[in-house]
Amino acid sequence: MEHVMERFQRLPLGNICDANGKRGSMDPAIRPVDPSLHMVGRAYTVRCHPGDNLAIHKAITEAPDGSVLVIDAGGYTGGGHIGEIMCFACMQRGIRGLVIDGTCRDADDIQALGFPVFSRGFNPGGTVKETVGQTEIPIVCGGVPVRPGDLVVGNRDGVVVVAKENIEAVLEGAEAIARKEVRVLEELKQGRTTAEIYQFSKIL
Repeated sequence: MEHVMERFQRLPLGNICDANGKRGSMDPAIRPVDPSLHMVGRAYTVRCHPGDNLAIHKAITEAPDGSVLVIDAGGYTGGGHIGEIMCFACMQRGIRGLVIDGTCRDADDIQALGFPVFSRGFNPGGTVKETVGQTEIPIVCGGVPVRPGDLVVGNRDGVVVVAKENIEAVLEGAEAIARKEVRVLEELKQGRTTAEIYQFSKIL
């Protein structure tokens, strides 16, 4: 599986989304703390009560090495569910990244850690630790259904979720699209237009 992750890491996110039937792209409001970082891993899902991050602490102790935490916080933006300490704890556990439909805090410190975090925004306010919440269940994050074990890929463009049963097919399709785009760029260098290459001239 590690080789598969490396192949996904090299691909443009747009190619992955196209090969995924143009599905699985999260709400564009969920953005990376550090746009230079890429993230690929299997989803370890979390549903926490908005404004309560106890379930995330639970998930950090449970998630297997190589996971990406995908957290449904109900889109809550009244406080930061994730900060520097929790991100460092994730790194110590081998977690590859984190996506939260909610806000985080300590953005500068998270960026300095080099840990990929995708969130709906930032809020320095705190959260409570009162409700255990649920882990390893189907959730919705950024408008996209996510199940445990689905593939999660993120970069500057956003986050795409690939259903676990489609991983191999989407990977092969995305690589084929990437190869085609290399050929298209070569044809453009030779003076052809996109309308000619994609045969749009008949309808333009």
